[in-house]
Amino acid sequence: MSHPPFKVHQLGEIAIRCRDINAMFEFYRDIVGLEVLRDTRADGIAFFRICAGFAGHTTILALFASGPDAPATGTGSSLHHLALTVAYEDQEAIQQWFDAKAVEYQVQIFDWIGWQGIFIQDPEGNTVEFVAADRSLLASASG
Repeated sequence: MSHPPFKVHQLGEIAIRCRDINAMFEFYRDIVGLEVLRDTRADGIAFFRICAGFAGHTTILALFASGPDAPATGTGSSLHHLALTVAYEDQEAIQQWFDAKAVEYQVQIFDWIGWQGIFIQDPEGNTVEFVAADRSLLASASG
């Protein structure tokens, strides 16, 4: 079996079509805490920085307004969830933050790979996961 002559290093961007771009913008800025990279909601698009990314490419979340005046995007979606990597040490602070903001969440442990995820819903029903490797789980997953 042949392989392509390149390697994918990490996710560069995830883009979400939004019925209410303002509510989504406020959620990802105020609840998730992403840095606004470019706010062009008047044109139906907003960008957030997730992290520095690979080889100078900023990893971003893009929000695209849906509707007749919105920029063209694909149709339909099979998005299951968006996972944001966080430090395991921050998992308790994340839960406390969500408690203070009255954001419902669920915690799930993935023993098979040594991860813990905290799951919430954005205003349009997309699942957002804050995932971290737990060193104690990693040891049992590999052993």
